[in-house]
Amino acid sequence: MRRAAFSLAALFLASSAITQVPKDQLDKPPVGARHFVIQSTGGQHGESWSWILPDGTRKGRESMNLRGQVWEMDYTGKPGKDGMPASISIRGVTPQGDAAETFSLTGGVANWQSPVDKGSAPMAAGKFYLTLGGPIDTNAWFLERLLASPGRKLKLLPGGEARAEKLTTIVVGKGKTAKPVTLWQVSGVANTPLPMWSDARGKFFASVGGLAWIPDQYRGEQARLEQVQSDALGKQAPLLYKKLVQQPVVPVAFTHVKLFDADAKRFLTDQTVVVTGTTIAAVGPAGSTPVPAGAKVFDGLGKTLIPGLWDCHMHVGDDYTGPQELSLGVTSVRDPGNNNERTLDRRKRAAAGQLLMPKVHASMLIDGKGPNTAQIASVATSQDEAIALVRKAKEQGFEGVKFYGTFDYHWLPAAIAEAHKLGLHVHGHIPHSIRPSVAVADGYDEITHINWIVMEGVPESVLETDNGIGRFEGPGRYAKDMDLRSPEMTALIQTMAKKGIYSDPTMVAFEGLFVPENGEISPSTSAFLGTLPVTTERYMRTGGFAVPAGLTRADYRASWARMVELLGIMHKAGVPIVAGTDGSGIELIHELEIYLQAGFTPAEALAAATIVPARLVGADRQTGSIAVGKAADLVLVEGDPEARISDLRQTRWVMMDGKLMNADELRAASGFSGRPR
Repeated sequence: MRRAAFSLAALFLASSAITQVPKDQLDKPPVGARHFVIQSTGGQHGESWSWILPDGTRKGRESMNLRGQVWEMDYTGKPGKDGMPASISIRGVTPQGDAAETFSLTGGVANWQSPVDKGSAPMAAGKFYLTLGGPIDTNAWFLERLLASPGRKLKLLPGGEARAEKLTTIVVGKGKTAKPVTLWQVSGVANTPLPMWSDARGKFFASVGGLAWIPDQYRGEQARLEQVQSDALGKQAPLLYKKLVQQPVVPVAFTHVKLFDADAKRFLTDQTVVVTGTTIAAVGPAGSTPVPAGAKVFDGLGKTLIPGLWDCHMHVGDDYTGPQELSLGVTSVRDPGNNNERTLDRRKRAAAGQLLMPKVHASMLIDGKGPNTAQIASVATSQDEAIALVRKAKEQGFEGVKFYGTFDYHWLPAAIAEAHKLGLHVHGHIPHSIRPSVAVADGYDEITHINWIVMEGVPESVLETDNGIGRFEGPGRYAKDMDLRSPEMTALIQTMAKKGIYSDPTMVAFEGLFVPENGEISPSTSAFLGTLPVTTERYMRTGGFAVPAGLTRADYRASWARMVELLGIMHKAGVPIVAGTDGSGIELIHELEIYLQAGFTPAEALAAATIVPARLVGADRQTGSIAVGKAADLVLVEGDPEARISDLRQTRWVMMDGKLMNADELRAASGFSGRPR
């Protein structure tokens, strides 16, 4: 089953780079096939069809383009007498290569092979095989069998059990097309519940979120479905908040801790920190810093106290993103683009104490119109519209604007000038056909992703496809042989350092795209193996992009190594680096591990996830370091991250604005069965 692992990250599905069925040989939908559109606030991104043959065989065909990443797939599913899959065959291509996947059930024994695994299971009758990929009808089949099962519970293959709970029913459409649809919360597939919609007959109707699969004739209902879904799921958030958050009525003292001084980029031993209310009241050597009478005391022997971490590139997925990020010690995130309505709704509920969420510093994502328009984008078709969107971002309380690849670069000077006049931070991808140095000259305050720095040195021909797959294939092809100290690259880096232009490199995202083969576990997520549902951990074995003709995986890995080297050059030159994942969030500590590979000290790496992002958003007087008068955003970790930065994963207690949370309880609420390794 796809779209089930980690919010937006689940869009990047895997396949091996072997010969796949060509697009023109995939099934053609017949007249009368059920037709879904794949769309977001940024427009339509694809189509999906499903139909059933006279003998009950299910068929599906799907075509999708997400900013140059292409999925072309079909599938055939033959049900047994019980309606469960007896065989499944998926064909086609994904951005990672061949989509081929098969399943069969013979004599009660199940066998399957996907792009990432091969397995079998005895006594498999009555269990539903969740595919790794395939068209939306694979999800539809699953939901329909789940709803028809006793107690709405269903055993799964390769493992686990799914459960469905009814949340609400509404009527969509008008006149003859009006029909009731029901929202279900499906648990047991991913680490957090998945929303899915059915019709009154228990047949799949839609899946909506950042990206929606919705029947063509009901495409105008997406915003309403999303709002109803958000409201229904949001009713659970206040209960989680009440369960997980402690508001101490006495001072809190962390005694005899090793402390990370983010302002000075150093670690101090045997320190005591006292919190009163929402702020830090005292910091100093344990021997001379008194603990108030009646204080709640945490013995810090063998532990380290750090400022609350930042994920400076986190597209918030849903309400469960909050507890999950907090379980990792992340008390602040920078959301660089999302569904604006959902962002505003979450902000309102968090401010009212109805949603547990880190402090979110959000930007509005603005793109142009075209086949590679970003999903969830606010779309401009003229310079005047771009400026109007910048003003709207300010009016709605966004702190920045993020420009994207299909945005017309001719509009940049005027749009950036307006943003700066309004006090907004400007960052993003580099618009189509220009190099990052042009965006910097036009006024960018920050360049997002390491690949856009590499694009300064690629051949001119790459720029023709740089708002599509070229932004990945270009760096993957050319970085390995690039002169990272060329006059052009040096000029860009020196300008960024001189002007204080930030880099949000999201190294973990690009390691995942260039380095692993299918079936391999990324070091970004390997520490969490054994703590998540089987289906989720299966997704964690998806590999990188398929390697283009004429290159090998070794070439992509060599280019990745040069990107790490480039990060080190930027750091040594004085370019401010902020740590972000552009993933589920659990990758953050590996981002810092990569910084060490690039030549950062542990203190410099940790600063990139604390005080440096606080400076970026102008919050460094309130948070980002442990100092008297600052917000009590603190994390107590087991171990010594100065010696082993991986110890940062071992969070024990988290404090945000003086609110105290047990990290193990946060993990459990986020669907983790235990602590990471």
